[in-house]
Amino acid sequence: MKIYVAGHTGLVGSAIMRMLDKNAFTNIITRSLEELDLRNQVEVNAFFEQERPDWVFLAAAKVGGIHANNTFPAEFIYDNTMIAFNIIHAAYQHKVKKLLFLGSSCIYPKMAPQPIKEEYLLTGSLEPTNEAYAIAKISGLELCKFYRRQYGCDFISAMPTNLYGINDNFDLNSSHVLPALIRKFHEAKEGNSPYVELWGSGKPLREFLYVDDLADALLHLMRHYSDEIHVNVGTGEDISIHDLALLIKEVVGYSGELRYDSAKPDGTPRKLLDVSRLNQSGWHYKTSLKKGVERVYHWYKEKQG
Repeated sequence: MKIYVAGHTGLVGSAIMRMLDKNAFTNIITRSLEELDLRNQVEVNAFFEQERPDWVFLAAAKVGGIHANNTFPAEFIYDNTMIAFNIIHAAYQHKVKKLLFLGSSCIYPKMAPQPIKEEYLLTGSLEPTNEAYAIAKISGLELCKFYRRQYGCDFISAMPTNLYGINDNFDLNSSHVLPALIRKFHEAKEGNSPYVELWGSGKPLREFLYVDDLADALLHLMRHYSDEIHVNVGTGEDISIHDLALLIKEVVGYSGELRYDSAKPDGTPRKLLDVSRLNQSGWHYKTSLKKGVERVYHWYKEKQG
């Protein structure tokens, strides 16, 4: 079976590559951004015509944290919509046996009841700071749903919670909160800084999933799930940003104090996924938050040389 991993060098894509290797899949197709512009419909169609994959993991996306989403909303909605639509349509045209589209938990309403069930999609207003990204992701999963409904395509969607892991983005201008905190605490420790300043109040609650656990869940879904409703993927547990900072501070071994910049946005107050649909299918997460942070920090230190 020939498998195409779109976005194979990113956080999620590289985890999928490790998972496929671990499970002895060998016929894997990849293309770099320089080799294939997924925003270009002609290029994408030519690629599918040539390679004709059996399975597609659609993990390619333009991603970033609050700052990046707020600063470049046009790029976030255009790039992510084009990537999703081009690949999903080409997969339909070239009779891909199964496609899995990766969304994001930001697709849900800002004030959705907690924990968030799959059925809460499109029942309220989105969080303004990542609305452009969310709309692109909603469009992708809806396209999968309607191609399944109209054409009988076996296209499914998974909605992961906040992810972290090896190959994460540690750029403070565009990264998500967990890798940003790892870098901040590491640099504060190395520079003997007396304090670390964090965005917002520290009160928002977030759920975090180790990315290799996500990859394991995606293979499980490819093998065992086939329905038009998307599936939440997470741990079913959350933690405040303040407590996350304390955990990372402990793992890094930093002894200074925490300060909060209340002028910076908090984002959504709470975002916990209801993962009962996935759990009932036989999959549960394996990596604790502390163990995952320890692995990522070890990798980050090695990368720093």
